[in-house]
Amino acid sequence: MIDKMELFKHAIGAMKNAYAPYSKFHVGTCIETESGKLYSGCNVENAAYGLTICAEACAISKMASEGERQIKQIAVVITEPDVAMPCGACRQYIFEFSTAETVIHVGNTSGYKNTFSITELLPHAFGKHNLIK
Repeated sequence: MIDKMELFKHAIGAMKNAYAPYSKFHVGTCIETESGKLYSGCNVENAAYGLTICAEACAISKMASEGERQIKQIAVVITEPDVAMPCGACRQYIFEFSTAETVIHVGNTSGYKNTFSITELLPHAFGKHNLIK
């Protein structure tokens, strides 16, 4: 497992590519998969707000399109002094590709702030275990 600070460096690098002309809220993320590969993403806004893509969804889509299916850890960073937690939709998206050991690190451009398990962020989640019998 790579150091979470290395994940933050990649997430901050991705955040620099964020397309956020409306909210001015730049987000970057970096995922380490179970195989050790890294995938980064940034938020991409759209004038039709419902079409906006969160940084987490961007990175997960890149990861899945390359054939990866398990998130080992993910870092989410913002430029603001506070910490932004993944939105509800992203928590569900992260859950889809998580294991019980998956961790989510959150912070800002000043650095790491906190770590959560996916079950802390999305308790009683609906997932494939509800569908596969």
